[in-house]
Amino acid sequence: MRIIAAIDIIDGKCVRLTRGDFNTKKVYNEDPLEVALKMQDNGINYLHLVDIEGAKNKKISNLKVLEKIAWKTNLKIDFGGGLRLYEDLITVFNAGARQVTAGTIAVTDPHLFIEWLTKLGQEKLILGADFIDRKVSTGGWLEKSDKEIISFISNYRSKGVKYTVCTDIKKDGMLQGPSTKLYKEILEAVKINLIASGGISSIKDIEDVQEAGCEGVIIGKAIYEGKITLKELGKLC
Repeated sequence: MRIIAAIDIIDGKCVRLTRGDFNTKKVYNEDPLEVALKMQDNGINYLHLVDIEGAKNKKISNLKVLEKIAWKTNLKIDFGGGLRLYEDLITVFNAGARQVTAGTIAVTDPHLFIEWLTKLGQEKLILGADFIDRKVSTGGWLEKSDKEIISFISNYRSKGVKYTVCTDIKKDGMLQGPSTKLYKEILEAVKINLIASGGISSIKDIEDVQEAGCEGVIIGKAIYEGKITLKELGKLC
């Protein structure tokens, strides 16, 4: 299973939110590159880089952070937040991303998402499937849809999607454990590479989602709050 560290960006800084609430913003480091280098130095290979500001503003807002991290590290980066046009994807790939995560467009403009999938191929495009009470949310988690999470993922798997990042927004930043039971349910219904996100607070949580069949796991706040050390994560890579 892939161990993927997370860096969320607002105003060029490394931050974390709780349940996607901008009022809970906490700045952990003024320099995301410094954080990324520490991750790399401890054996981390994969980085989930999210332009939180971009997701809210519906346009890429922190491209320079991506460029800097991609230029100064060897981390394999997947980037999300504010992607609305195909040109945005090309911009992000040219800046050094290996993959992009798109969720809002998959809900609001399915035809465009499939067009992206056709042009990019299934290795480069990750389906963002973030949910509250089993319903998919978009726009930096500020907008709710009527899409049920399992049918949403199943529909896109049938159209060729290979990877999905699945975040339980209620658990995100809470450090109270992931939605392992639901991940099992999803994977029993859909054969897809599922990347678990939200609520990871211990090595045991990581082991649980691995046992559930997840292809990857994203760890964010647990790193910044010292619940899991980068050294511990590096040993799992």
